[in-house]
Amino acid sequence: MSIEQRFQPGARVRVASRKPQGHCRTPFYLRGHRGVVQACAGRFHDPTQLAQHRPGLPKLILYRVRFAHLGPDGQETQDEIEADIYEDWLESEAAA
Repeated sequence: MSIEQRFQPGARVRVASRKPQGHCRTPFYLRGHRGVVQACAGRFHDPTQLAQHRPGLPKLILYRVRFAHLGPDGQETQDEIEADIYEDWLESEAAA
């Protein structure tokens, strides 16, 4: 699969901390947190557009990102969590 992806596995990223415009597939509890890209899952129809009965084009790149799990007090634990995050929600750690 040939995809022009912005991030490679191992890239350090941060999930954007912004208010979504309409439907959003990015978990609220991960917004603003740093993670590491594990893999590129491919290119998929835009779920925000699909929720509005539109074609979902152009397709968006989806990444599997690993995060340190945050405990109830907001502190990182030794556990980890992985989530699929669309590229338009990810920022380079250098830019974050």
